[in-house]
Amino acid sequence: MMTRDLKSLYLGNKQLFTAWILITVCFVLWGFANNVTAPMVNTFSKLFRISTTEASLVQVAYNLGYFCMAFPAAIFIQRYSYKKGIICGLAIFAIGALFFLPARLIGAFYPFLSAYFVLTCGLSFLETSCNPYIYSLGSRETATQRLNGAQAFNALGALAGMLVAIYLQKRLITASASERMTMPLKQFETILDHDLNVLIQPYILITSLLAILIVLFLILRLPADNNVSQTSDTFARLNALLHNRGYREGVIAEFFYIATQVACWTFIIQHGVRIFMAEGMTEQAAESLAEKFNIAAIVCFAACRFLCTWLMRWFLPSRMLSTLGIIAMTALLGVVLFTDRNGMYCLVLANACLSMMFPTIYGIALKDVGDNIKIAGAGLTMALLSGAFFPPIQAAIIESGYTIWGLSSSNLSFLLPLLCMAVVVWYGHRSWIRFHVKPDAQVPVADADDDDMLDTPIILE
Repeated sequence: MMTRDLKSLYLGNKQLFTAWILITVCFVLWGFANNVTAPMVNTFSKLFRISTTEASLVQVAYNLGYFCMAFPAAIFIQRYSYKKGIICGLAIFAIGALFFLPARLIGAFYPFLSAYFVLTCGLSFLETSCNPYIYSLGSRETATQRLNGAQAFNALGALAGMLVAIYLQKRLITASASERMTMPLKQFETILDHDLNVLIQPYILITSLLAILIVLFLILRLPADNNVSQTSDTFARLNALLHNRGYREGVIAEFFYIATQVACWTFIIQHGVRIFMAEGMTEQAAESLAEKFNIAAIVCFAACRFLCTWLMRWFLPSRMLSTLGIIAMTALLGVVLFTDRNGMYCLVLANACLSMMFPTIYGIALKDVGDNIKIAGAGLTMALLSGAFFPPIQAAIIESGYTIWGLSSSNLSFLLPLLCMAVVVWYGHRSWIRFHVKPDAQVPVADADDDDMLDTPIILE
């Protein structure tokens, strides 16, 4: 794993090691926020008596915030520092979480979308700061592995978020979607009022934790950023990145990877409910079993991220990326073709394969960007826009009701992430050729000793 990096960091400066832990806590928090949100498509569809397509606007608002704020965040940290970027991201994150209170008082669907948008503007600021910071906080040769290690804790946050979401859903009024549709308005509003009080609770908790983290970042000393510059050279840096083929391809691969992840996380419950109800279960029993598969998928995702980080001691990240991508494509093909619960097992396997892809694509894409790492991080964060673009398309396919060769529209909808995963496999193979088969064609990157923690001296601010 990244053990030697962390050991050197701890022995070299315990204060700096504590700061590294705090940055990793940020990874946990946005993983938690992501997976408290993922089940909301199904929940909001039932609560507000709206279609799955309209409810998928939750993912649109959520991922649109990432896209809109990433570039301003990069300009900010380019002008100031990673530390100030993290503090700013935490503050916007907290404001977005607080927006759930007025959304709850209004009691309508679209104010919640506004709250999600503001919250993810903060997450975008945070990711644009934390990901390249962790990447830079050590030797270049272990950077991708180190980023995978930090992202592994993000997966633990995702698991915690999923468990909290399931706990909250069990506290909702046990009325099915069909029952809610036929309720008198007054009864429906009473139930909705109760359910919204339940759903906003994790966001109030998040606000408290964020306030504590902001204080800790303000009082702790972090490594000074030696790559601070005026914003006048931002567009020159952006132009250089646009002419960097490896980086461009990395952004494209990240775009299609996120589309796959969001599809597998957002629609696993709907797909499971359809399969289990076809077996003769009631809607509530089907939802309960689908939630268990969802937990299994996230547990596998979290466990495999730690496992893959460890395996990178012996295997090339690019080869692991393409190999796991091929396995994921095979699993997604099983989701399309199996009309029974075998398709759910395939979906769990696909989630396990997805575990290492985001940080690995991120790390490979940053390999030869040089001092343009901050702007480069923004482009990779903006790739999360695919999470806003693809869910409504998949939801529309699910609701179309089309059946081909005995395959339901729900099965057919997973052709979309299957095609997206093919792009990730292509990128992994291209990266292996670029850096390991024909490395002479690349821009040379300064060698880094694995035992060197930083390329520049540590200065605290």
